[in-house]
Amino acid sequence: MLRDVVETAAEGDAATSAHRATPRGPVVRLVAVSATIGVLAAAMLIGLAVGSRVLPLDGVWAAIWRDDGSETAIIVRELRWPRTLIAVVVGAALGVAGAQLQSLTRNPLAEPGLLGVSAGAALAVVATSTVAGLSGTAGQAAAAVIGAGLATVLVFVLAGGPRRGPMPLLLAGVALTALLGALTTVLVLLDAETLDEYRFWAVGSVAGRDLDLLVAVAPLLVVGLGLGVGSTRTLDLLSLGDELATGLGSRVAVGRLVVLVSSTALTAGAVAVAGPLVFVGLVAPHAARALVGVAHAWVLPMSGLLGGSLLVLSDVVGRVLARPGEVQVGIITAVVGAPVLIALVQRRRLVAS
Repeated sequence: MLRDVVETAAEGDAATSAHRATPRGPVVRLVAVSATIGVLAAAMLIGLAVGSRVLPLDGVWAAIWRDDGSETAIIVRELRWPRTLIAVVVGAALGVAGAQLQSLTRNPLAEPGLLGVSAGAALAVVATSTVAGLSGTAGQAAAAVIGAGLATVLVFVLAGGPRRGPMPLLLAGVALTALLGALTTVLVLLDAETLDEYRFWAVGSVAGRDLDLLVAVAPLLVVGLGLGVGSTRTLDLLSLGDELATGLGSRVAVGRLVVLVSSTALTAGAVAVAGPLVFVGLVAPHAARALVGVAHAWVLPMSGLLGGSLLVLSDVVGRVLARPGEVQVGIITAVVGAPVLIALVQRRRLVAS
């Protein structure tokens, strides 16, 4: 019953036209999810096989299951497997966080960097590097997590707490993002060494990241994902508006807080590992809604699968474009996501007119 109400409201609300999707039956949804899992598996296999050197698929498959000491096994198990797994996890985290934030703010253009989370992480990385001399991926990850958490708390304070609607939260996030971005720019311009280090991190990359880094932020990602799984009904209700959600028995303030904590944990973990990647959290949720409709019990897992697939394939494209070097994955996702953003903005203008 609730799912029918949610889908009907989402279909009929012109203000959230970019969220609209044709209602899907359970069979269609299961087929879509199964197909997307297949796409993700294929993307991971391609990620292990393709790079500055293309490896035979049979050799890659054998190396996955057995370390025979061969050159192929070394490349697959020590070089490509870590970055592929990191790309899957980071992409999935950003995809789920993007779906949550788009529903929380009721803004189809929202993505994980909108509420100041990525900007807070970036400022913390630069500040610790400039003031404390902290460097290296592990130090950057710790600083990014702390900065992202503090930025989220500050957004909540500026927005007046979780009882306020999505618009104050959105405006506070945009304002804080601009302020933190300006402070970051000042710091990097004052220190050339920090600028060189930050420039690589800020673009976003899964190259050179160790699995130990992913393990270190795994508890944060698990907490964020767990809260996300438990918030699907809340997100369905919040998408109807605060008054109707309250009338249907939702504790709006608590629900909004849980969703924000979940999306922040996922974004902070992803940014700590790979830097502030853009557009993954924007593109994946829209593609998910087109495939499975608007019920968040389906949208969140589908967004995670699509986000992981998108980031793995973007990483492969970056490796192929500039052989024997590579283009950072953050540049590829920006090239992919920018046209999607333009299309979404144009669609909203057409609806508004």
